[in-house]
Amino acid sequence: MLLVAIQKINIEEFLVLAQTAPVLDVRSPGEYTHAHIPGAYNLPLFSDEERKAVGTAYKQQNRETAIKIGLEYFGTKMRGMVEEAEKIIKGNPQPATVLLHCWRGGMRSAGVAWLLDLYGFKVYILRGGYKAYRRWALLQFENGYDFTIIGGYTGSGKTLLLHALKNEGNAVIDIEALANHKGSALGGMGPGSQPRQEMFENLLADGLLKNADAKTIFLEDESQRIGNLQLPMKLWYTIRKSPVYFLEIPFEERLNYLTEEYSVQEKEKLVDAIMRIQKRLGGLETKNAVNFLLEDNYKESFRILLKYYDKYYFKGLYNRENAEQLIRKLEAPQVNTEENLRTLNKLSALAPLR
Repeated sequence: MLLVAIQKINIEEFLVLAQTAPVLDVRSPGEYTHAHIPGAYNLPLFSDEERKAVGTAYKQQNRETAIKIGLEYFGTKMRGMVEEAEKIIKGNPQPATVLLHCWRGGMRSAGVAWLLDLYGFKVYILRGGYKAYRRWALLQFENGYDFTIIGGYTGSGKTLLLHALKNEGNAVIDIEALANHKGSALGGMGPGSQPRQEMFENLLADGLLKNADAKTIFLEDESQRIGNLQLPMKLWYTIRKSPVYFLEIPFEERLNYLTEEYSVQEKEKLVDAIMRIQKRLGGLETKNAVNFLLEDNYKESFRILLKYYDKYYFKGLYNRENAEQLIRKLEAPQVNTEENLRTLNKLSALAPLR
């Protein structure tokens, strides 16, 4: 079989090709689970235990011994890896092309590239491996972006409006979806856990790349901290200097919306969420909020929380340079996404912030 030359390419070329060809991450499952290039498939050369054994041999003995141990593991996996690669590329627009990387673009990617090239795939290796991708990802947060921020107190339906903007064809990055957290004490009650900080940054960088040509990118107004995660500082600074369309919705309307959304959650989880902010909420208000919950009076419990978050959000909203010039109020009588979208479009067309 005629072998096709394996090519090593830089991160920029790699990301262009990744739009049409699958990315194979040949690092161990543990490395991949910690963080990876968004959309990449894990095709591990070694298990976590095998990787440790090879690494130990490399450090304590020599390179040659480590390679021989690695070959023992690799030999029994060759057919399975080829068949797995075939499954991954099935239906891909470029079924003969694969992109792959390991940690540094060294022996693991070279070994798998040789195997897949031997079988007949067109193989590209990321020069510098995942480390090169991480350097690229972190640099994305230093770029200048044209953001438009959707603001509003808790319970304003900001995320719903953001999704409606996306459905209209606007460029949108749903930061809360990437973080798997809605920002407040109650925001981490959905299914699944938050990604690691490194993976969160990768997802953000990927979102910025996908919307790089947009006139503006819509984001929801967020604190720098979202659950256990943090927005990268340089990106946060850019966001804080961006114009804000603030949904001004009456307190009682937002309280009704919040009660409907969260009263279906397990009561024990709601109590735990309240207890996490008891130092800021205060002893008496914490006690009252919990007691209302135990009495099935969700609305009065959430009333206490909403008053707290309104005060907290107001401070953050105006604690930015040129706040008066950046913030434009969008008067809305209720959480009605369709109507609020029409109002936003009309307001931005008549009096854009830029």
